[in-house]
Amino acid sequence: MIEKLGKRQVALRLLLPFAFGYFLSYLYRTINAVLSPDLVAELGLAADDLGLLTATYFITFGAAQLPLGILLDRYGPRKVEALLLSLAAVGALLFALGSSMAELIVGRGLIGLGVSACLMAAFKGFTLWFPPARLPLVNGLIMAAGGLGALTATAPVEAVLTFTDWRGVFMLLAGLTLVCALTIFLLVPNAPAQQNTQTLGAQLRGIERVFSDRFFWRVAPLAMLSQSSFISVQSLWAGPWLRDVGGLARADAAELLLLVALAMTTGFLAIGAIAERLSRLGIAPATVSAGGMSLFMLAQLGLIIVPTGEWVAINWLLFGFFGTSGIVQYASLSQHFERELAGRVNTSINLLVFVSAFCLQWSCGEIIALWGQQGEGAYATASYQAAFAMLLMLQLLALAWFLWSRERGPGQATARR
Repeated sequence: MIEKLGKRQVALRLLLPFAFGYFLSYLYRTINAVLSPDLVAELGLAADDLGLLTATYFITFGAAQLPLGILLDRYGPRKVEALLLSLAAVGALLFALGSSMAELIVGRGLIGLGVSACLMAAFKGFTLWFPPARLPLVNGLIMAAGGLGALTATAPVEAVLTFTDWRGVFMLLAGLTLVCALTIFLLVPNAPAQQNTQTLGAQLRGIERVFSDRFFWRVAPLAMLSQSSFISVQSLWAGPWLRDVGGLARADAAELLLLVALAMTTGFLAIGAIAERLSRLGIAPATVSAGGMSLFMLAQLGLIIVPTGEWVAINWLLFGFFGTSGIVQYASLSQHFERELAGRVNTSINLLVFVSAFCLQWSCGEIIALWGQQGEGAYATASYQAAFAMLLMLQLLALAWFLWSRERGPGQATARR
């Protein structure tokens, strides 16, 4: 547990290395929102092509989640994340050197696979080293590092593009990713005196147990659709929306995206802290998260029905802040299951989130492309309204399920062992 390490060691050997990894993961995830004009100009991509290319990150990321849960529970977060980040570095290099759509898809797919452990390895490490009551707060801290990655993917990347092109950006990212892999391998401690002796069959039965749990399926659909909708828009379609609907110049759009990422970072910190405080008063994290996700839906409704005007920037900031609410459900699920299942629990919900993110981000591109380009690569306001309305409707259905399927049995949480 955490008492075995001093406060300085906690920062240097746990929080900072994992934060570095998740910073890079989120930077990779969201960078195409700023780089999309360069990719479209060089490769001649339509909206559906751009959606597929960017969403490839999510399908390889999601596909890795179930085996990743087994690997994290068996070998620990240090070795698994260091190895996978090395693959991400290779993917970034291939992306930088790619000259065709197919080569870029392979590179981005390797990036998605390579960063697939960044958040889950941190969550697994935290369940090993922190008491359960601290998980919402420390999970929020690591998510804030992701927010910094999203911040960097906006105006700072736009500024770097004045010195190099998008290929140079990915060459730099390849080097940083390799440094991060070495940092985690050398600094993060091994799991504290907890060697997993389960057979592969027993570990697979653990996954089966997660997916057959009633509370999991009460929480999962809402968390899945809220997080995947947020990721789909924030990591790609927010940029084209600000250009086509908001009428912003590229530099102005990057600045607003920076503010949205700042709101997201604040949301990760604030909502995690609020969930921890309210849990002491008997209010479950799942309830806090559902309330935040409801406010997130209101922000999306504002973007659909009032796509222009003075409220647009405020709606986008609310979108960024409350779009983080779904992450609290990870802590809720970690508290529900026993500690040795933590890796499989988190990767199970992550599988659902990122597979749906792939489907939703690509589907948004397909919907937007139905209206056709309106000149100079722009798309109609109605096309974005239709795509965003599809996302909102799915979330509303999931919220209805969450409220309707409220458990009536005695107690929801399994005792942590």
